[in-house]
Amino acid sequence: MAEFSLDLNEEQRDLRDWVHGFAAEVVRPAAAEWDAREETPWPVIQEAAKVGLYGFEFLATCWADPTGLSLPIASEELFWGDAGIGLSIFGTSLAVAAIYGAGTPDQMVEWVPQCFGDAADPAVAAFCTSEPEAGSDVGAMRTRAVYHEATDEWVLSGQKAYATNGGIAGVHVVTASVEPSLGSRGQAAFVVPPGTAGLTATRKLRKLGLRASHTADVFLDDVRVPGRCLLGGKEALDERLARARSGQRASGQAAMRTFELSRPTVGAQALGVARAAYEYALDYAKERVQFGRPIITNQAIAFTLADMRMEIDAARLLVWRASWMGRNNRPFTAGEGSMSKLKAGEVAVSVTGKAVQMLGGAGFLRDHPVERWYRDAKIYTIFEGTSEIQRLVISRAISGVQIR
Repeated sequence: MAEFSLDLNEEQRDLRDWVHGFAAEVVRPAAAEWDAREETPWPVIQEAAKVGLYGFEFLATCWADPTGLSLPIASEELFWGDAGIGLSIFGTSLAVAAIYGAGTPDQMVEWVPQCFGDAADPAVAAFCTSEPEAGSDVGAMRTRAVYHEATDEWVLSGQKAYATNGGIAGVHVVTASVEPSLGSRGQAAFVVPPGTAGLTATRKLRKLGLRASHTADVFLDDVRVPGRCLLGGKEALDERLARARSGQRASGQAAMRTFELSRPTVGAQALGVARAAYEYALDYAKERVQFGRPIITNQAIAFTLADMRMEIDAARLLVWRASWMGRNNRPFTAGEGSMSKLKAGEVAVSVTGKAVQMLGGAGFLRDHPVERWYRDAKIYTIFEGTSEIQRLVISRAISGVQIR
């Protein structure tokens, strides 16, 4: 029987230390500036590309880890530096995951390099699935894709909401309904190549947190893409639609497959934010003197810090378990992927809130980064499935009942 161990191996420790060093030396010093500017930190992305932290080779190395832990380890460390800049660097990976998960080998070879550009001139990619009237209800998607056999083209029309890198991306990966009567089972994902006519994003959305990461609504006005841009190909789509029409069980649909791959990693991002706030609050409590002694000597403060650390460590174990299960093709029979994202997101909100409270009035000021972490944390209970959606997934998995 193989020995059980939670120790990281040498490669994982080296990865953790390398990403942490980049986060500490490059990301953190720039975080407040880019948060205030609310602009994409292209110089930081370029620096990440130069050192090998931004690009498919890095992602492929992480994905190749048989334990599944390399990507969550790297995500936690980078987002410990700053979540907005972290998402600017890792946001492209969601589009890449969609291509990797649904695309053919030829499509991966063609499109994945274009998602990243090169070290001298990096590009970003966008995964566009949420819609104004169909946020959590992916099955209610209104964006349509119609096939024109004579020209071997797909025509996409609709609107996508809250797209990370929307409009500034080279490659956009767009989910659309090809057969609305089948609901989520009648959807597919398409690559919209750089410079394609009809795709526009009118403005950058202004957000509570993650301000260094670009978010925009994307409009598709009769966007024409070649047949080769359908991820997985027409033959595979036709077979899947035929199974759906006959009532056979589907293995999944375009958007959900991508989210299933990414939820534990998103949980790891939330852990990075929570850990940053906890560490800062711990140091502050050791140094802040009130009534003649450091405030950490008060049980109220010490016990709060103990709870913060415990919740972070508990959430990390859920993230690691789900990451290992996903990498080793273990089914999420109890919604383990959703558990990890749900717990980590709510821990991030709780821990950052406690950090602000511990600093008192100082925590409310931009002089201390806890207010930024507090703002950044909230998104982790919302995007890639709200906390309520995660609970729905878990409850359906454990009960076998179609809970609504």
